Amino acid sequence: MTTSLPHRRLLLCRSVSFASLVALSLMGCASVPGHGAKTQEALLQRATAYWQAMKDNDRVTAWGYEELSKKPDWTLQGYLKRGGLVYDEVKVLSAGAIEGDRATVHVKMTYSVPAVRVKNITAERQDQWIWIDGQWYHADRPAVQ
Repeated sequence: MTTSLPHRRLLLCRSVSFASLVALSLMGCASVPGHGAKTQEALLQRATAYWQAMKDNDRVTAWGYEELSKKPDWTLQGYLKRGGLVYDEVKVLSAGAIEGDRATVHVKMTYSVPAVRVKNITAERQDQWIWIDGQWYHADRPAVQ
């Protein structure tokens, strides 16, 4: 069975068009925040979701945003034992510059420390974030010296 020349060209054009559409759609996904985009917008979305989970005291959800969740020495159970702070209000104000695999997010918060009966502490901080496996993660806090 032979295919006529015009029919072959039509099939070739359709194949190229389909391949082009697939390539364009995949390129579009790469730029959507939360889908591997290393942008300030993606950083702000992840930071906002993380801090909302912390404010809601949903540490299981927050775990998925933590750098510690990517470290083999840490478990969810170990992470849940950390803490002591209760976040009453948290607002992600802005994203700082992205420098390599690191970035900062400016956060304003009001929190309490129930263990020592301290309430309503208001603070602003530069929250550290790190790029791992195509996503932004809340950086592990440095050890106290």
